[in-house]
Amino acid sequence: MSADGTCSETKISLPVCNHQPAPYTGPSRDEVLALRKEYLTPGLLTFYKEPLLVVEGNMQYLWDETGKRYLDAFAGIVTVSVGHCHPKVAEKVTAQLNKLQHTTTIYLHPTIGEYGKKMAEHMPAGMGLSSNYFTNSGSEANEIAILMSREFTGNTDVISLRNGYHGGTQAAMALTAHGTWKFKTSPSIGVKNATPGYCYRCPYGLEYPSCDVKCAHDVEELIRHETSGEVACFIGEPIQGVGGAVTPPPEYFKIVYDIVRKHGGLCIADEVQTGFGRTGTKFWGFENYDVKPDIVTMAKGIGNGVPLGNCITRPEIAKTMANRIHFNTYGGNPVSMAQGLATLEVIDAEGIQQNALEVGTHLKSRLGALQEKHSLIGDVRGMGLMLGVELVRDRVTKEPANTEAADILERCKHRGLLIGKGGLYGNTLRIKPPMCITKDDADFLTDCLDEVLSEL
Repeated sequence: MSADGTCSETKISLPVCNHQPAPYTGPSRDEVLALRKEYLTPGLLTFYKEPLLVVEGNMQYLWDETGKRYLDAFAGIVTVSVGHCHPKVAEKVTAQLNKLQHTTTIYLHPTIGEYGKKMAEHMPAGMGLSSNYFTNSGSEANEIAILMSREFTGNTDVISLRNGYHGGTQAAMALTAHGTWKFKTSPSIGVKNATPGYCYRCPYGLEYPSCDVKCAHDVEELIRHETSGEVACFIGEPIQGVGGAVTPPPEYFKIVYDIVRKHGGLCIADEVQTGFGRTGTKFWGFENYDVKPDIVTMAKGIGNGVPLGNCITRPEIAKTMANRIHFNTYGGNPVSMAQGLATLEVIDAEGIQQNALEVGTHLKSRLGALQEKHSLIGDVRGMGLMLGVELVRDRVTKEPANTEAADILERCKHRGLLIGKGGLYGNTLRIKPPMCITKDDADFLTDCLDEVLSEL
């Protein structure tokens, strides 16, 4: 290692950054780790053999306690949309903190209504999505969406996708058909799992487009044989996030939505990771498939890091929540609303979606070039700044290179690059940075991967 903590063998360096982090005077990394082990649940996982202590952030960069800088190409698990500590967001939130930190929705506060109006205005015209239910997380937003669907349709069966992820609460885990993220005692009554549009690993051994998108038509068979014939809803991520940036064929969701509606169900788009311009071409991921969901759920990038989620739907569906008393103490908190509104304003004012398109296109092109150079890369997929690089030991057998993926994460960290991993086999590199990154950052990222893959 060099004096600043970077890998001494590397021939690449991070782009220039003018931000100077404050000197760190807190406990050491070992002390922080010891406190965590003694006083926090062992269920909390960490990346890296030597867990990273992050003490400061600015836009697309993070700093550890030694002053070493990293490019955050995982955005705090796709949570930081416009940049760490974005000055315009921080200014609005600080002003709200100094005025009023908490009030519940049993009282009136101006920001929640203003924010709800802005959210409705960002939905495609003609869909009627205008009723917001603000929550603290995506898990909670998805729970509300399922509850509303069941109440509105009178049906109980729910269709979700294998390899999908929808949250960490018990009901949300029931929707999550990914064993690593699911406890064996998680209730899954009334939830059926359909085939995702995972072309790289088609379970039928077919190829697109001659396959006639069999994976989508499978939903019809699932409903006929495993439900009463009527369903409450279908929920799916436009691009599977935890599942490894699985990007289905363009017709996939249109076919699935038509089938579900024929059997009395509503269609839910889980935009927790794909929303707010991340796919570049569209503001919402579902727009890339020319479909109109009945309910849209969101979290993570909605608030640039604050605990915030939302479930937006049509008024006639939202009205079902008035059938009983349903209350959320912190949903609509004025500080969260201020940060959500400020984040949305920055996305609009600073061309964040356009940047996701331009930089994402450049980045995907460079990753594609790496695929031609390195046989370990089996597939490069995704849209905008929601990308996945699936690693395989053999391109014919597609044997998952999961230990290699973990090794790459370690080597990238030493060079100042933070990326994620996921997928069904833990062999997909997840590249989903704050949407303020530059082409220089993208070049550093790919040069870093190129150097690490060459070592392997």
